[in-house]
Amino acid sequence: MKSLTFIFFLLTLMACSSNPDNTSALQEQVDSLQDKLDNSYKPGLGEFMSGIQVHHAKLWFAGTDNNWKLADFEIKEIQEAIGDIRSFNTDRPEVESIGIINPAIDSITKAIQLRDQAMFRSSYTLLTNSCNNCHRATRHEFNVITIPTTPPFSNQSFQSSR
Repeated sequence: MKSLTFIFFLLTLMACSSNPDNTSALQEQVDSLQDKLDNSYKPGLGEFMSGIQVHHAKLWFAGTDNNWKLADFEIKEIQEAIGDIRSFNTDRPEVESIGIINPAIDSITKAIQLRDQAMFRSSYTLLTNSCNNCHRATRHEFNVITIPTTPPFSNQSFQSSR
């Protein structure tokens, strides 16, 4: 049985190495695919941060209106965007500091689970401050995030439909 496996292995190896034109064609295909990958659209850090800012604002209005399902959705959207930043923006040194936000996300997630309005408000303040601390740590202190005063969209209700 061992000799049969060995012979099969040798035949496979010979088949793979016997056609140099095939290797060249495969390399051309790999190079072409790599070029397409290198030139495909990858969202920039700014696009992700703008999305997070929208979800941050919507989170506030959902939570203060006790729409816990929407608040849970919005915090998960923020978490997803942070994951995407870690995946798509590995070339940006700022990404190393993004973990600053994790304790605040954990706190606000807990407040949402408990449906605790007071905890939500304090956790949201912690989240907002964490964003600003990260901005300062990455020399983006000019980008100051605040607790919103008006909803970001006039075409969405933030009240719970219960």
